[in-house]
Amino acid sequence: MRYMVAELMFKVIEAYYENGKICLLMSDHKEIRFPVDVNTKLKNATDQQRNNIEIICDGTGLHWPDLDEDLSVTGIIEGKFGY
Repeated sequence: MRYMVAELMFKVIEAYYENGKICLLMSDHKEIRFPVDVNTKLKNATDQQRNNIEIICDGTGLHWPDLDEDLSVTGIIEGKFGY
């Protein structure tokens, strides 16, 4: 399987919901936060559903099983938050 360099560089080690934002702790100890309002499924979810985040694909993706929503870390960094 082929990967872009960015996909291998940006890995999440922790993900959680806090105060209207999805918070990501990266492997280089930087933090990324984005508001749930930029994604329809996250915007309309309960706090419990928002906080049920699985880190997938060796840290390069996020999955919300209660919402059937997936986002790539590269996409988040590029400002692509789904619909």
